Formats: sequence, C-alpha cells, structure tokens
Amino acid sequence: MPPGAFMYQRILIATDGSEITAKAAEQAVALAQKLGAQMFAVTVTEPYPYSPLAETQPISPQEHLDTELRVANTRLLDVQRLAQAAGVHCEGSSVEGNLPWQAIVDHAQRVKADLIVMASHGRRGVSALILGSETQKVLTHSKIPVLVVR
Repeated sequence: MPPGAFMYQRILIATDGSEITAKAAEQAVALAQKLGAQMFAVTVTEPYPYSPLAETQPISPQEHLDTELRVANTRLLDVQRLAQAAGVHCEGSSVEGNLPWQAIVDHAQRVKADLIVMASHGRRGVSALILGSETQKVLTHSKIPVLVVR
C-alpha cells in the first residue's frame, strides 16, 4: 500500500439505537477519524404489516411510517452528532426492509462502503441467539469486511 493510502475510506455503521450499537458507532467514528474515512450510517425500518387483517391494525399505514421515520431519524442523528464531534463527515439513511441484514448489505453496496461496522447483537435478545442475529447474517452474506463490536 502506498504511503498515505488507507485500507478503509468508506465506512458504514448499522444502527438500531441500542446501547451496544452506540458502542459500535463510537468505534466506527474513531476508526474513520484515524483513517480520514467518510462515514455512512444506516438504520432499517420495518414496513407496514399489510395483511388481509390490515383494516383491523391499531395503527394506520401513515402513522406507522411517521413513527418509523421519527425513530430512524433519532438513531441517525445520534450517530451523526457523534461523528460531527470528532470532525468526521457522516451521511445518514433509513431504509425499509423485511430483512434487516439484506437491507444493510444492499445499502453498503449502494454507498460503495469498504467496511461495515456492526454491534455483535442488537435488540433481538434471546431470539437472536436461537434464530441467528442480523450481524451473523451480514457476516455470512457481505462481500466486504465486517467489523463486529462487542
């Protein structure tokens, strides 16, 4: 590698707003700062659960969308503020997806990330251990390196 060239220039941090994800974001920001890399933050929102019973849902599609976007913006702003405080540019995006791991991998390709940073687990708790975590699925399917923060 030539002097001044760094391995990672486009770092994607996936956030779900959990405490462990905040720790991963801190690591991503520190790495981006040290490498002079650009950061991208992504959070995945859940689509409205359309079904034959949709009319009986306690929340309308618009209310669902508004709530998901409000939560997503809060998650992204937390990461962007952390990055800004370290002097790192961070572009935030929320993407909708039934499969969070797929949405993360797809977004990494879209922004041409050369590293994905994720927490070892998010909010899925015991079910993540039984069913396999989103992080594990990203590790399995990503074509670029994944840094897992514990």
